[in-house]
Amino acid sequence: MQAKTKLYTVGTLVAATAFAVALAINEIPWSRSTASVPQVAVATQGTGLPDFVPLVQKNADAVVNISIERSARTEGTMPAPPDLQNFPDDSPLKDWMKRFFESPHGHPRIDIEPVHTLGSGFIISPDGYILTNAHVVDGAREVTVKFNDRRELKARVVGADDLSDVALIKVEAKGLPTVEIGDAKALKVGQWVVAIGSPFGFDHSASQGIVSALGRNLPDDTYVPFIQTDVPINPGNSGGPLIDLSGKVVGVN
Repeated sequence: MQAKTKLYTVGTLVAATAFAVALAINEIPWSRSTASVPQVAVATQGTGLPDFVPLVQKNADAVVNISIERSARTEGTMPAPPDLQNFPDDSPLKDWMKRFFESPHGHPRIDIEPVHTLGSGFIISPDGYILTNAHVVDGAREVTVKFNDRRELKARVVGADDLSDVALIKVEAKGLPTVEIGDAKALKVGQWVVAIGSPFGFDHSASQGIVSALGRNLPDDTYVPFIQTDVPINPGNSGGPLIDLSGKVVGVN
């Protein structure tokens, strides 16, 4: 379960039930609105349901998988060494115990092990600026971005806002595909929306649902309102786009 932002969708999937909230993208300081355009997803003949294939095809190349390596710092205390006086001087076990307990009693032990986590993001400029969640890249010592064509590039964190949980990262590239930013303020309850991301590390997975409510506030989160949706959102979706039927991004998962 993960995430929140102003163009934002965050949620949990448990069995057959799902809940998600999305941060409206127009609340992000560097976002921009565009005029509405004809819907990309049109009704499938005979069903009355939208055909999401064109929408996903339009945006898939601009959605990325983000892999983060961070350090986990744990502290402890070495256990007290046994009384080595009880071992004979020529005992091999005594030599082994000396080596094992070479730190003095009570000396703090610090273990630093790399921790790897995953998230999603989407490209907002051809020269490599990518939007994601702040918590996805928080504490990262190395950020790797994997594209739909399987390329992998290292990224740097340009900036992050913890309160809205939005971050901007940058890769060195040119001519990248980008998403279009839509108008989250035009969303209506009951409207279809689609999420694309990397749940559980499965790249470029798409899921769909409707806008369940608008202007939601989470506990202790009075900074921004959220879009509530029933789109299935899982760990790894964080930072991916929430897309309306015109194929434009209206939220950040």
